[in-house]
Amino acid sequence: MEAASGRCEYRKVCLFLGGVVKSTPPIFFGVMSSFQHYLVSAGVFLLLAGTASIDAAPSGFVQGHLKIISPKEVELADETPSRATAENYAEYPLIILSRDGKKEIARVTADENGNYRVGLPPGDYVLDVQGRSRGHVRATPQPFTVASNQTVHVDMNIDTGIR
Repeated sequence: MEAASGRCEYRKVCLFLGGVVKSTPPIFFGVMSSFQHYLVSAGVFLLLAGTASIDAAPSGFVQGHLKIISPKEVELADETPSRATAENYAEYPLIILSRDGKKEIARVTADENGNYRVGLPPGDYVLDVQGRSRGHVRATPQPFTVASNQTVHVDMNIDTGIR
């Protein structure tokens, strides 16, 4: 910029502040313009994302009881019959699969009384036992549907094959 002539070079923007000439490259305004554009875009995105989560359907629940079945009670060395315990339930985690059975959605272990409860988004699912497909336990997969703010009850009986 040439201060004496009052002319600015074509690549700079001149600001006259009380007799003082200050030059600012145009890239500065381009960067600020881009920054404001991205800031506004981010704000709109966050607003829309917040609205979508508010409109999402509330989850529902599946709950039930896991019963471990053995056709014949197993007698232990001290001649007392075996019982299902919390440790037994932990050996047979339940899995919740997509309706087609291809995707695992959740996994749950029954409590010391054999009860379980899981929150799920509304949809169609299948309750199964981990390891059933490899033949370790016998159980029938249980299809069920979860609705918003509803609880569906699904019990699972498994045969450990212990004779």
